[in-house]
Amino acid sequence: MCLAVPARVLEIHEEEALVDLQGNRLRISTALTPEVRTGDWVLVHAGFSITRLEEAEALETWDYLRQVLGQQEAAPAEDSG
Repeated sequence: MCLAVPARVLEIHEEEALVDLQGNRLRISTALTPEVRTGDWVLVHAGFSITRLEEAEALETWDYLRQVLGQQEAAPAEDSG
């Protein structure tokens, strides 16, 4: 399963950007999204920004991911024995 996550662009240097993923900073390639500017939200997958997002959509995605991850952490482990 693949997962892409929203990130806010903090800096851009040619085809590379520094992004913020909920407090974690990461350098990514913007080769697939040359229109991206500082302050934009992008969807990041495998070290590349793959599309721009509206801020509301990015924040909604993070809320959903928190819900899903919270449910998985709270789920009881299956007994395999």
